[in-house]
Amino acid sequence: MKSKYIFITLLIVTLGCLIGYRITKNKEENSKEKEGKKPPITVTGLVVKPQDFSNTLSLSGSIEANEQIEIRSEVSGIVETILFSEGSQVSKGQVLLKVNDIELRAQLAQAKTKESLASENERRAKLLLQKEAISQEEYDIASADYRTTKSQTQLIQAQIGKTSIRAPFSGKIGLRTISPGTYVTPTTMIANLVNTNPLKVTFSLPEKYASQIGNGAKITFTVPNLTDKFTAKIYALEPGIELATRTLKIRAVTDNVTGKLLPGTFATIELPLKNNKDAIIIPTEAIVPIQDGKKVFIANNGQAKEVKVATLARTDKDVVIISGLKIGDTVLTSGVMSLKDEAAIKVKIK
Repeated sequence: MKSKYIFITLLIVTLGCLIGYRITKNKEENSKEKEGKKPPITVTGLVVKPQDFSNTLSLSGSIEANEQIEIRSEVSGIVETILFSEGSQVSKGQVLLKVNDIELRAQLAQAKTKESLASENERRAKLLLQKEAISQEEYDIASADYRTTKSQTQLIQAQIGKTSIRAPFSGKIGLRTISPGTYVTPTTMIANLVNTNPLKVTFSLPEKYASQIGNGAKITFTVPNLTDKFTAKIYALEPGIELATRTLKIRAVTDNVTGKLLPGTFATIELPLKNNKDAIIIPTEAIVPIQDGKKVFIANNGQAKEVKVATLARTDKDVVIISGLKIGDTVLTSGVMSLKDEAAIKVKIK
């Protein structure tokens, strides 16, 4: 029984010693933290130096026809003849179809008869005016009647000309939607006419790169299902940024002699930007995402200093910094996720 009490007493004393030691140790650690004596964290760092950087953007775009319209008739009538083959090449000015114009030609004959009579009346009136047999007013009436009938003849001739529908430019004509004998109106779509050489490449550029591109710049692009790489030359830019997307719309032109490219095709564009000889480039592992952007840590008199940065472009290994850092800063590249501002550090330079 006595040995039991001795054991319990020793156990209580031992526990008390352990508790006392722990309390004393905690006080010492807290005291060291307060006095700034916590051991520094060993991290690696990189001194920022200017580097050459050639940025290439990968963008999405679309292939568009150089010219494209829907062929329609300006006059209503029965289609008399179709003079093109579906899917064929046509030349500018080529007659594509003929609308029946028999009524218009009858009207033209009538108008020419009236014009001839009015012309004769005007001639006679002029002779009579020279002999002072009629007044100037009477001659003016005859002359006006002649000009009116002549204009009517010209109007009917213009309407007859519209019954021959011609290609406004050279290109490839698509599938027709009518047959001979169809009654067409100006709302009837007859076929599509597309000029596919050259072609246009249209894409949008984020506004932060807008100042780095201009007319004459060359791009390369690829399209699905083709291994070829194509080139194009920028020839036009929108004069302003689109507010909804904050992008600048750009258009380039490319040759399509082989006919491999089709309008409406999706294009993946590689756009080279201006070469920056004094770029600040740091490893991606140095970047710490935060709620309102990105930050890095730099070495500052033996402490970690938190700096908010803005980036321009990113590769698999590096990030281009456009604000927040300067040449000569030592950027911390390891252990950054666990670092805090003003934490004591020991830096090993790479």
